[in-house]
Amino acid sequence: MTEFFDAPARPGTAAALAREFRDAFGEDPEGVWSAPGRVNLIGEHVDYTGGLCLPLALPHRTFVALRPRTDSTVRVRSRQETGEVVVALDEVGAGSPSGWAAYVAGVPWALQQKGFEGPSLTGGFDALVDGHVPYGSGLSSSAALECAVAIALAELVEAPLDDTGRAGLASACQLAENVVAGANTGGMDQAASLRCHAGGAILLDTDDDSVSQVALDLAGAGLALLVVDTRAGHSHAGGEYGRRRADVERAAELLGVPNLRRVDVADLDAALDRVGAEPDGEVLRRRVRHAVTEIDRVARTADLLRQGRADGIGDLLNASHDSLRDDYEVSCRELDLTVDVARAHGALGARMTGGGFGGSAIALVRADRVQAVAEAVDAAYAGQGLTAPRFLAALPSEGAGRDL
Repeated sequence: MTEFFDAPARPGTAAALAREFRDAFGEDPEGVWSAPGRVNLIGEHVDYTGGLCLPLALPHRTFVALRPRTDSTVRVRSRQETGEVVVALDEVGAGSPSGWAAYVAGVPWALQQKGFEGPSLTGGFDALVDGHVPYGSGLSSSAALECAVAIALAELVEAPLDDTGRAGLASACQLAENVVAGANTGGMDQAASLRCHAGGAILLDTDDDSVSQVALDLAGAGLALLVVDTRAGHSHAGGEYGRRRADVERAAELLGVPNLRRVDVADLDAALDRVGAEPDGEVLRRRVRHAVTEIDRVARTADLLRQGRADGIGDLLNASHDSLRDDYEVSCRELDLTVDVARAHGALGARMTGGGFGGSAIALVRADRVQAVAEAVDAAYAGQGLTAPRFLAALPSEGAGRDL
């Protein structure tokens, strides 16, 4: 049976977590906050080379009930994990702590590194986590956890929570992920989780961290964005992600530019000729071609959405996946199968989303074809003996905030 992963109701989930926090820690939490996972409509593997991305926040969120402490200790539990992790704040740093608690304890450390101040950052806290972003799905469960903790701590230290303030929080969360968790990712995930609004996506310019809101009324256009969690596990902290980032950074150095955003698509052939002369030139050519053309695809997608032409972006989504598969080499069997089957059964466009090597794919489909496309993908997995995928609807949702 085709499985859809629904987001829980926020008020009931927050209230239940507060009660469970009281049972676990003996006191009421100061509050309950949550932050969403994200799906990236287009703009993959360009957030660390100054590119453009077009993510939207999902209704699926990670909730954190939190109460400050005064002994410079973080004590954290999760409804999805066993046991309790206790971390002294003076022991937090590069690679410490390890595991999922790095995405919690790393946040107060990173906020201080970014100049935020307040007793909740130095005194520590108790936290109980309840995650409803599918783990390992490429929908940014790690950023959702970081951003839920960050929005809680920011409110407790009375930091500004306008878009400028949220941009600062996103930067801190990225620092926590890069340094403490050791995942060398760009900043798109955290920006989406903190800065998105219901009913739209954000056009994120990672060259200067600016965002512009882009309306995304798919329902009004008779469309839906189907997300397929392949359940093929991946890890952004793995070496493949880091190697891709090193490739584009080396290519930018060879081209004499700070990042590949500076290479205009009109000048792509000349850039490819220059990097192609290197000993590993063919790999660098493919990486540069993906980055430059992907940034151009994002700009064109945003233009079409602003014109109310959501049904015209399918070819751009398709080209994005083909580039990620062939030039960036971050797809996998399950992602390619999902994309191929979705296209064959009427999707206007389909592509992998997220870091790749597993995770999720998206398909832009007519609203009346959602179930049919999902069933076709499900059947294809069964036919190849793969673990059944999981499906969810990408409804543009609100960024991080307080729930209780």
